[in-house]
Amino acid sequence: MSNKLTYLEFDEAVKRSLELVHATTLTQIVPLLDSLGKVVAQDIICQKNLPSFNNSAMDGFAFNHDDIGKTLNIKRVIYAGDKDEKVQADLKEGECYKIMTGAQVPNDADTIVPIENCIDVTKSSLTLPIDIKKGSNLRLKGEEQTRGNILFKKGEIIDSSHIALLASQGIVMLEVFKDISIAVLSTGDELKEPWQTSNEDEIYNCNSYALVALLKEKGFNATYSGVIPDNLESSKKFISNLKNYDVVITTGGISMGDADFVAQAFLENGLETSFHGVNVKPGRPIMMGNMGKTTVMSLPGNPLTAMVNMHLFAIPVLKKLQGSNCFYHDVIKATNQENFKTKQGRVNVVLGTCENGGFKVTRNNKYGSGMITALYESNALLVTNSDTKNIECNQEVGVIKFNNKLLEKEIDIFN
Repeated sequence: MSNKLTYLEFDEAVKRSLELVHATTLTQIVPLLDSLGKVVAQDIICQKNLPSFNNSAMDGFAFNHDDIGKTLNIKRVIYAGDKDEKVQADLKEGECYKIMTGAQVPNDADTIVPIENCIDVTKSSLTLPIDIKKGSNLRLKGEEQTRGNILFKKGEIIDSSHIALLASQGIVMLEVFKDISIAVLSTGDELKEPWQTSNEDEIYNCNSYALVALLKEKGFNATYSGVIPDNLESSKKFISNLKNYDVVITTGGISMGDADFVAQAFLENGLETSFHGVNVKPGRPIMMGNMGKTTVMSLPGNPLTAMVNMHLFAIPVLKKLQGSNCFYHDVIKATNQENFKTKQGRVNVVLGTCENGGFKVTRNNKYGSGMITALYESNALLVTNSDTKNIECNQEVGVIKFNNKLLEKEIDIFN
């Protein structure tokens, strides 16, 4: 290895990271309620019209619009679930149906009027208003979705709205892309697991737990696979056992310190490096590449930096690999609420909170890469240009929200 890292520019690093992977082709059939968060492996076609019959959107009266303003006799009452002779079209002149919400509307009625809008309503008759439009409150068969339509496309990530549509079609099993396998590891002999005793010279391994939790939040399954040893030969042997995973994510051990053996251990296991080092703050030492069929993402060891790089670089790559057709970050516009400085000559990734259309920098952009609390205090990232040295108050900025937790002000709105 060279003794000097060459730092790749940020945009090129993003491009190369996404070029590392192709969408998985492995699929599986899963039950409907187990599909949440998974990626659809084929287009889902509408099998049943939505709605499947003309029905009423209100409790009211179904009638022919030619009769507006007239006094009509109530032919019969139609309830939700009624069918056969109860929904036959048999209105005579001067008649209407009393109908309940969701009930099937006979073909000889084309308009629904709410009960409260009628005049002189009795058990047997009513007078219609004159200001109701034809077709009001009538849900037509297939107006939402028609048989043969594509409900949603291959590559969409299933959420509760997808579940509702699938259930409306009577679909209880569906084909999704098989979960990619992800191993998460840390490095460092100084690390202790949370269940172990840690003295003042040792630190608890928070990185791996944070990354596994983040991956689960984003719909991925990840396995915590331990701590890579801090010597080259042991690291090589340890890494050689990871090649059955689709993705290996590590934190630490990829800088130029005397004990940073991870990069070399990966290289000696066949890693083809796409880049090692990006001109970005924080997170310069990030390394990505492919080790045979396994994609390797080696993140910096500092907790804040590891999580920021995970959001910025790793999550889009994982989404693409999992088969999602929506893997780029959603950038939203916000108004910066507090002037702060950034360093020119490299891209700066700035933590902050985004709420109610505004962005507020975390701790005036003065926090260390080893901090944990600053990440907890934030819910968004702002990525600057390399020539930016100052973000002005009231300046419009583009931010990436990475956490949807309610902030204190938002909670107050609902109380």
